[in-house]
Amino acid sequence: MVWTEATRQQYRRDGLRYASNLTDAEWALIEPFMPAARRIGRSRMTCLRAVVETILCRASTGCQWRQLPKEFPPYSAVQGYFYAWSRDGTFERINHALVAASRERAG
Repeated sequence: MVWTEATRQQYRRDGLRYASNLTDAEWALIEPFMPAARRIGRSRMTCLRAVVETILCRASTGCQWRQLPKEFPPYSAVQGYFYAWSRDGTFERINHALVAASRERAG
């Protein structure tokens, strides 16, 4: 991909704390794939958007689970979601939907 002034503006991440954080538009694409909260048992204490942003931060930096910045949710909670979503196909469904949306936009 060639960087032009138009594409530079399109992909700027200036307003975000980390470059791996999601914009509201990006989260709107991913949110429908997030599992619903359970009806019984303890209520969910962790924001799923924060979990996804933590996973993206780890993927972009390559840091260890325990070395994630402190403003993210506890690494053990994020790690649990990561492994569960890897096993149940959540990541594959998200990837498939994003690729399909990108191809539709490209024509």
